[in-house]
Amino acid sequence: MDFFKLAALRQSVRQFKSQAPTRNEILQILEAGRLAPSAVNYQPWQIVVADAPNLRQQLWEAYPRDWFKAAPVVLVICGNHNEAWKRGVDKKDHCDIDAAILTDHLSLMAASIGIGSCWVCNFNPEKVREALQLPEHLEPMVLLPLGYPASPLDVGEKRRKPLEDIVFHNGLSRFY
Repeated sequence: MDFFKLAALRQSVRQFKSQAPTRNEILQILEAGRLAPSAVNYQPWQIVVADAPNLRQQLWEAYPRDWFKAAPVVLVICGNHNEAWKRGVDKKDHCDIDAAILTDHLSLMAASIGIGSCWVCNFNPEKVREALQLPEHLEPMVLLPLGYPASPLDVGEKRRKPLEDIVFHNGLSRFY
């Protein structure tokens, strides 16, 4: 698939059919995540596949939205701060950045095979930590619900800032 088409196809899906993605589809999505780059190639992440109803219920309690409850599968992206690269000068932990790159790979792959997803970061991390019994060094960073979209994915117009508002040249002079 053309990358620009794929980038336009990826969207936040908040209405899912009840049918879950197949194991093979989930494995394809996970493999795309496995291939994601990370700072110094440390790969400081773990992904929990939550498809059991009781676990999805607990995750819903961390993010109580009706649409989220309808997702048949939730990937929980966790950052491992013990394994993350820290910049030498100021010790900046790149775990968040690496988890974001991973999540982008997961969501793009999902879109490429017709699976909808939506980044969820507005959740109660302690409830997720408790539900998954996560150790202290693992931080739940993103909940990524997956499912077949109720409406087909669409390469529609995305509301984005124009390039001239976000791209600069050799400092803060306009590139365009």
